[in-house]
Amino acid sequence: RVPGGHALTVDRQAFAREITRVILNEPLIDIRREEVRSLPDEGIVIVATGPLTSDALAAEIARRTGSGRLYFYDSISPIVDAETIDRSIVFAASRYGKSLDGGDDYLNCPFTREEYEAFVDAILSAESASPHLEEDRRIHEGKVPFFESCLPIEELARRGRDTLRFGPMKPVGLLDPRTGRRPWAAVQLRQEDQRAGSFNLVGFQNYMKFAEQKRVFRMIPGLARAEFLRYGQIHRNTYINAPELLTSTLQLRSDPRVFFAGQISGVEGYVESIATGLLAGRHAAALARGRTPAAAPRQTAVGSLANYISAASAKHYQPANIAFDLLPPLDDSLRQKWKHDRQARQAEVCRRALAALEDYLAASA
Repeated sequence: RVPGGHALTVDRQAFAREITRVILNEPLIDIRREEVRSLPDEGIVIVATGPLTSDALAAEIARRTGSGRLYFYDSISPIVDAETIDRSIVFAASRYGKSLDGGDDYLNCPFTREEYEAFVDAILSAESASPHLEEDRRIHEGKVPFFESCLPIEELARRGRDTLRFGPMKPVGLLDPRTGRRPWAAVQLRQEDQRAGSFNLVGFQNYMKFAEQKRVFRMIPGLARAEFLRYGQIHRNTYINAPELLTSTLQLRSDPRVFFAGQISGVEGYVESIATGLLAGRHAAALARGRTPAAAPRQTAVGSLANYISAASAKHYQPANIAFDLLPPLDDSLRQKWKHDRQARQAEVCRRALAALEDYLAASA
């Protein structure tokens, strides 16, 4: 894990190496490094090909299911070399002092009002990267389906001059030690790896040309001499219309031996993708033993997520992260008891979820 306030943040390279090591050393896993262009005609299958599923396999899935694939546009944030950050300007702090280990988990770049206004102007006037595919030209026409929880900063800036400072640049919970006051706005930098050799610009996904990113982001206080190890980019994520195609056990309605999991099923986020993969694996194992897979209970986060992707409106389906509002509400008496205490309500939802999960696992053992 790397510092990230209350967020679950990991060194992705170290995490990936460990997962790869475990898989390589598992004798029951046969790894084949080749492109899969079609679904097997027999046997139990789990499709977990992620948001960048190849065109050939996506077309095969569409043919098998009779449903066209969907997509939304997602983007990634730039990463800067830690040695090129001006530590005389940026300051270390967690918002409101919140941290899992009590540390100052973020580097914060404080803006004055004048600096912020100039920065917004630069974003709005920056030149966008050229689309590589003809259909992706819709990005530049403002007609693309972005994932609302991960909007490019250009899109946020176009929604209003203060949108950024009420979004990824919000300064609440931070005090600039140079002034003793809250800055007008702030960019947070999050440690990218365990050795703290690089930092991610939190929430700064974008689709500017690389030269424009260098020019604009060097306007951020403390990053005037920043060297970028990765620039922000935009990419298209493919997912199926799960409510039309999947059951609550993640099985294809038209072919129950086929399961879908991860981002291609329409969940968003690392934890959500891992969780649906775990569910699909358990359900596939049950099917292999001749049992009928049992859906995870709605009271649990994984159960509510599976319910959402299988029962949401197929016409207006959008990928989702897990959130409390996906879970069933507490009964009226408990809601009234903690009417003005959201933390207590959420704690009870978590307690209820753990109890339901324990019963579910015991019943399916």
